[in-house]
Amino acid sequence: MSTHINDNIRLEAAGENALILYFSDNGQATAVITPEISSKVHQAEQLIRQHLSAEIVDLIPSYASILVVFNLLEIDHHHLRNKLKKLLKQCDNSNSRPGRLIELPAYYSLESGLDLARIAKRAKLSVEQVIALHQGQEYRVYAIGFAPGFAYLGEVDKRIAMPRLATPRLKVPKGAVAIADRQTAVYPAESPGGWNIIALCPLDMFNAQAEPIMTVAVGDRVKFVAIDKQQYVKLGGKLP
Repeated sequence: MSTHINDNIRLEAAGENALILYFSDNGQATAVITPEISSKVHQAEQLIRQHLSAEIVDLIPSYASILVVFNLLEIDHHHLRNKLKKLLKQCDNSNSRPGRLIELPAYYSLESGLDLARIAKRAKLSVEQVIALHQGQEYRVYAIGFAPGFAYLGEVDKRIAMPRLATPRLKVPKGAVAIADRQTAVYPAESPGGWNIIALCPLDMFNAQAEPIMTVAVGDRVKFVAIDKQQYVKLGGKLP
């Protein structure tokens, strides 16, 4: 059963102990990815964590939705649905607190950015211009997925947007800063991947022993700051 909380938020069942909130803009049937919708998601997540923490097991926010997993011993679908309707009825991104600004160091070079030269050639820019465009943006964390700590950041300058590789690499190094379409991300661990690599970041994006376990969260803002090879190694970075 689908319930409209307001013109921009729809609530549906998503399993025995889960509900899902869908966010749109001005009542559109299909949500698009925008900073405004992301702000609504971020605000709703804050409100739910603040007011319903006793009933909630987990919240999984994404581009335009939040999966709400709840404790069946504490509450049922019906009562949680009513609480969410009341809590989020006046949800307005204008009242949302901005996410944290996180600065991530990035070692940009032809050595660490395997696809930098190809991106520059395609964009008809110099390598230095590609680097300047990438670190000149402030990116919103829209979602975390694919792997723990893999944050989807948007949007890169359209001049350096790149399609995914036709043949993904079998091994993308941990810390690879990469571009796919108009999104950018940092690979939290070595893994296969088809994004275009432009730099390396020495920081851990995910650490199960740390608190918090992830460097960034949905709703945060990210700025890349260029560092040289010596600084990269000093911060714990390793060259592949």
